[in-house]
Amino acid sequence: MTGQFGDQGGAASSDPSWLRRTLTSLMMRRLADPARRERARVKAESLRRRRGEPHRVSVFFQPDDPYSCLAAQLWAPLLARYDITLEPHPVSAVQDANTPEPALLADYAMRDCACVAPHYGLSFDASARAPDAGLVALAQQILAAQQDGAFVAIAADVAAALWAGDAAALADLAAIHGTASADAAKARLVAGNALRARLGHYAGAMFHYGGEWYWGVDRLHHLERRLIALGASRMPDAPLLAPQPQILPVQAAGRGLRLEFYASLRSPYTAVIYDRAVQLACDSGVTLELRPVLPMVMRGVPVTVQKGRYIFFDAAREAEDLGIAAGRPRDPIGEPVRRLYALLPWAMSCGRGVELLGAGLRAAFREGVDLAADRGLRQVVEAAGLSWAGACEHRHDTAWQTLFEQNRQGLYACGIWGVPAFRLLDAEGRELVSAWGQDRLWLVARVIAASV
Repeated sequence: MTGQFGDQGGAASSDPSWLRRTLTSLMMRRLADPARRERARVKAESLRRRRGEPHRVSVFFQPDDPYSCLAAQLWAPLLARYDITLEPHPVSAVQDANTPEPALLADYAMRDCACVAPHYGLSFDASARAPDAGLVALAQQILAAQQDGAFVAIAADVAAALWAGDAAALADLAAIHGTASADAAKARLVAGNALRARLGHYAGAMFHYGGEWYWGVDRLHHLERRLIALGASRMPDAPLLAPQPQILPVQAAGRGLRLEFYASLRSPYTAVIYDRAVQLACDSGVTLELRPVLPMVMRGVPVTVQKGRYIFFDAAREAEDLGIAAGRPRDPIGEPVRRLYALLPWAMSCGRGVELLGAGLRAAFREGVDLAADRGLRQVVEAAGLSWAGACEHRHDTAWQTLFEQNRQGLYACGIWGVPAFRLLDAEGRELVSAWGQDRLWLVARVIAASV
């Protein structure tokens, strides 16, 4: 179809990102396929039974990682509730493209864990600071000296002492449980890191079971439900140990609250939560301020294949958990992003910016629409309640570039570099909370409720 944007329907040769979009789209569809995931689970369980093995859950523990500190607090309850064995592996933070902003991550993780811990019945001191390197080394030596059972039993205590900066408590744990040499501790970390990489991940606080990864307390409900389905729960009718907190209804009309919503057209996690974030603002009476940004890879932040595979798989699992049916993702990286983003300032001036980005996300991640083609972009424009003729008048607009750069700077000012992200402000413009991830909208809702 030839339109006023030009015929973009099959211009593979003129668009260098076409091949990348094609390959990642195929990968996204494969990883998002619930039938494929179920086949993999059946295969893993069949193999476990043939080998006569227990339900073995590998846990990857990084003592100076706040998320690991929270996860370890649930190890003992998991062992009591489920017929499983835990196989612990000490790991360290990766120093590669999988962690593009390590300093920001370290700071954000501390405040994020302090915010979410109480909602899971866990503890993390809001005044905690990055642990001393010498104490981290001692913690690693204590853990390296332990066999699996002892490691599991004392990891939470070691992490608590470490994050409290309590050298005396760590010394007591070392005296009671012993320590490995520095070389032995390093060797065990190297082995743990190598196993984690071989299995396909890069972060701390990870659970691995039957070919799937589960990140910290935030994904534990997925693992719990899988174990229950396999008959591995000793209390199958009991509530989950770590259920995902729900987005509770709240009313804050007239309070002057504003919710900055940082989003990207290429983010599968944004696609998962976008409509719910918009609905939360509408239902609560909070003013929504959309802050779109360029996708990470289009603004120079690397995303490795390993990380991308986990993100696509995990986002699909999260979407299913929210009742969003699997679609046919079509990666909009490159020209499709730029084409839609060029229209966003105009759409915002028409009061339809939220609708345009929402329609674009649904098209890209659920409907398999090619936004590089005029017919696909027109479908999105009209779904947002806008005129295609009006859109064509703004096809060469560049104002979005300045706007999006300002949004990027605002995102980094929150100590966050990825999306979706939220920043809730009171009537005087004071920040009440900033949070990153589709799995933090519930936290925003609860802060809204607490402010009323």
